[in-house]
Amino acid sequence: MPLPSQPTDARRPRAMVIDGSWRALGPGLEPLSGPGGAPLTRTVKLILLPLVVRPALHPELAADFLAPERAAQLDALIRESGERLLATAQWFTLLKRTRRALGVVAGNPQDLYFQRCFELAAEHGAPAAGAGALARAVVEDVADADGGRTVDALKRHLADDAQRSLIERELALAWEGRRPARAVDTTAVVVRAAQVLEACGGPDGPRNPPEFGVMVEAGDGDLLGRALWADTAGVWGRSDVPVHLGLTERQLPPRPQVGRGASTATLPAPLDRTLFERLFVVLQSSTRREELPTIPELVRREVGRSCAPLGLYDESLRVAVVLGGRLAVGLDPLGTGESAPGRTSAHRAVNNRWRREASVLRARRMTVSPRPDPDGGVLDALAQDLRTPWAAYMRRLWVRLHGRDVRDAPLADAEAAWAVLDGVARSVMMDHRARVRSALRALSTPTAPPTAVPEAAESRSA
Repeated sequence: MPLPSQPTDARRPRAMVIDGSWRALGPGLEPLSGPGGAPLTRTVKLILLPLVVRPALHPELAADFLAPERAAQLDALIRESGERLLATAQWFTLLKRTRRALGVVAGNPQDLYFQRCFELAAEHGAPAAGAGALARAVVEDVADADGGRTVDALKRHLADDAQRSLIERELALAWEGRRPARAVDTTAVVVRAAQVLEACGGPDGPRNPPEFGVMVEAGDGDLLGRALWADTAGVWGRSDVPVHLGLTERQLPPRPQVGRGASTATLPAPLDRTLFERLFVVLQSSTRREELPTIPELVRREVGRSCAPLGLYDESLRVAVVLGGRLAVGLDPLGTGESAPGRTSAHRAVNNRWRREASVLRARRMTVSPRPDPDGGVLDALAQDLRTPWAAYMRRLWVRLHGRDVRDAPLADAEAAWAVLDGVARSVMMDHRARVRSALRALSTPTAPPTAVPEAAESRSA
């Protein structure tokens, strides 16, 4: 979808309309608001947009900038929900108090309870007689839904001194038992990867070339992972990219550590993460924790997995890393022509999609413009991200494949692998689009009050 044009005097940013309507509701919304009175980011994402505005039913309200009649429509929807939102805030306060009384500490209360509180407000109105028992039932239901597979349980497990010493010894043995590749020619691996990408990205849609199965049977992912340990040069056919493609900040991946905490705002590169950080991401992102192994079993498996080639057990997932790497080094959203030779149909499909993005067109102009960036560097930094798109792509790809590995969900064929590879490309593209839009909104409304507290202030940590 193209980037919306800049607003005229007749159009207002949707975020500004939401902010004004929220403040007009008056006192009582403090549990759902930031220090300045604006709705929290999660209030907007979890309550206002999906449950009040409902862009799926009101597509005319999905734009970033609204004409006067649409702004009035949005304002009316929020004001009409004022009583329910006040009750939602009261339920959230009650659920947090109940959570503390029960000693529940796992998870972010906003993520866990915001939408449940809106449901309670819709069904029961403001908390009244019997609300305490209902709040307790909701908190217990949410806490029991994950079967004890929580970040807090992981922290307690790794805090045990005896358990921690055992895990440290197992990590050391697993790391010493690796078999780094020595002077291995990976040319055939890259050639087979190109053949798979040529078939999957073709105009007739993804096909299942036999080369994917050949790569799995030949252990191409295992080979490339061991080549990474040995810092084998020339793997991707480009001299300007590291063999690890940003999966580590080091020249060689370090031996994994156990770790004691994690935060989504400061997570290191995938192969530099501790056991705690690896499993923290899995537990935080899982919507069905009851399907995961128990915490002790999760940790036991992660010890071996973290010391396996590419940090993964399953060979089909390792092959997906090889395919992803081959695709990543040919990503060229700016059309500079600096990417690796031998582009495939998959490269052309993804690059053409990126180049149609208005945010990319803006970034392309910025990279060749002699004029200084008027916002002090934010947009310039976003433009520069497009010069090394393989870094963000590989990081997100690895996280998705790691999640599948933890759940024992291999890739059955090339078509399944392409669904993941193409999905990651779309995700990275949409993330960049959102960041550009956010920067442009900030530039177009310099005097507008903030619509939410900074997302970093609400980042998850343990």
